[in-house]
Amino acid sequence: MAHHVLHMPITEDQVRALRAGDTVTLEEILFGIRDATQIHMFDHGRRTKFDLRGHAVIHTAPNLRKVERSGTNHSGYEAVCVGTTTSDRMERFTRPLMEREGVRIIIGKGGLREGSLQAFQDLGGAYLAVVGGAAALETTWIEAVEDVDLDDLNPESLYKFRIRGFGPLLVAMDAHGGSLYATVNAEATKRRQAVLEKLGAA
Repeated sequence: MAHHVLHMPITEDQVRALRAGDTVTLEEILFGIRDATQIHMFDHGRRTKFDLRGHAVIHTAPNLRKVERSGTNHSGYEAVCVGTTTSDRMERFTRPLMEREGVRIIIGKGGLREGSLQAFQDLGGAYLAVVGGAAALETTWIEAVEDVDLDDLNPESLYKFRIRGFGPLLVAMDAHGGSLYATVNAEATKRRQAVLEKLGAA
């Protein structure tokens, strides 16, 4: 297993170098996105002012504080607590995020399904997992809320975060069909079957 430090944005070759089980630390820029953001973008045809090509998005609806805009704070927000939400609800948006917007990496918790795994293989992408309950730690990796778009959807706006040392994160799904979730499910099924056979209930 290898550790990768990725300065965003990245290329297809860089994301295809990631393998399930590797770890990743992200630098520079990260975008925050959630259900309502993607519903408006892909179901209602809204476009973002941000260029997401080669970037990573994190499934989040952050707790932010409104502050006075200044020379050092252009967005009018500062991070209070930026945690990760469960990804499965947003499964159907993986391919359009990659095809239309050029996203390379999705960060979340709980994993995604076969459709996303296929999109990662077809288009060159990866899913990075965050341990649940780590919001306080994640927030320390965010230096600033640089900008915001689709802010009428607040708190499910589209956020541009400036980050430093965001990680390590676990590569849970890669561009080669590798999935730690599939591996765990297969092993659990195997063990369950062995227990049932031992009990004579198979």
